[in-house]
Amino acid sequence: MNNTMPDPAKPIGDVTIVQDFLPPVNELIPRGQTVTVTMEFTQESIEFFKREAQRRNSSYQDIIRSLVDAYVAQGKIS
Repeated sequence: MNNTMPDPAKPIGDVTIVQDFLPPVNELIPRGQTVTVTMEFTQESIEFFKREAQRRNSSYQDIIRSLVDAYVAQGKIS
């Protein structure tokens, strides 16, 4: 079995580095009118958002909503 790790110093091919445009979790604040939708997430993702929400005395739904809003706002700029 060949279980070798690639050398991190070697090039990995054609890549495009993009600037991080998502805000930190603590800046995710709900705003605006909302529409109810049903989505499926991995258990790991929901556990992450629930932990962060508990640390910030917020709801995980509000954090996810703000994350999607930030993504949409970035798309409008491009």
